[in-house]
Amino acid sequence: MEPSLFSKPRDLFIDIVNPKDYVQIDSVSHMYQSLKTSVQKPLKMILLYGRPGTGKSMLLHKLHHDLSKHQKVCMIDIPIIDENDFLRVLAHKIYSYASRESLSLTNFLELSTAVNYPVTPIVLLDEAQLYSPSLMEKIRLISDARALKFVITLHKTDNEDIIAKEHFQTRIWESIELENASYEELKIYIQKKLLKANCFDVANMINDKNIKLITKLTRGNYRESNKLMFALFSLYTWYEEHYPSKIKYNALNTKWIEMAAIHTGLIRA
Repeated sequence: MEPSLFSKPRDLFIDIVNPKDYVQIDSVSHMYQSLKTSVQKPLKMILLYGRPGTGKSMLLHKLHHDLSKHQKVCMIDIPIIDENDFLRVLAHKIYSYASRESLSLTNFLELSTAVNYPVTPIVLLDEAQLYSPSLMEKIRLISDARALKFVITLHKTDNEDIIAKEHFQTRIWESIELENASYEELKIYIQKKLLKANCFDVANMINDKNIKLITKLTRGNYRESNKLMFALFSLYTWYEEHYPSKIKYNALNTKWIEMAAIHTGLIRA
């Protein structure tokens, strides 16, 4: 049995973070270059913030992938809530500290002084809104001592501007905000993902009307768009197997896009 035309496009939109899946879009590339420039400055802490699904984790993983070739970079993508565990894991990742015993802040700073890197190591913290104020205070003291440089990501919500949070006000030296994609940006994002994987036939099925509907349903959010496209191509894969005559290859089926949106919760039926 021949592989489905739509199974490969479907798998392109699985909601996982892989720096190899990074898609160059002008606005996002500009943000990334700003981020790369910022980490070369003598800044103590850099904030990357935006609503969930705007690409913060992807940029953080790409930064790790690119910088780790040239300097010591530590990525903590799953928050370590316990303060003792945080310092111990950080010491292990940065300084090869092998003990499982708790590590005080003083001991950590002594360790950082004993291990002298030619370039200040960078620590990338994802989902930093989950860290407690007391742990963020320790992170601030470490960065103030210039032992490490931190790049952190935070969610921005409707009810509060994350920049205004008390325990971040005096610590951020530079911040970069990510936003949802525009119609044009989402069009480029979807098309480039498909073309990069040589899914030319499927890419040709997507017209401007389809993109406008997808943008409207997802509000240009990359994560929601990935979920929608995954559900849509899963639907196409099923139809290709069971009712191939139902598939029209000149454009994506609007009703099927809406069905995928219902499945992912973007439309409440």
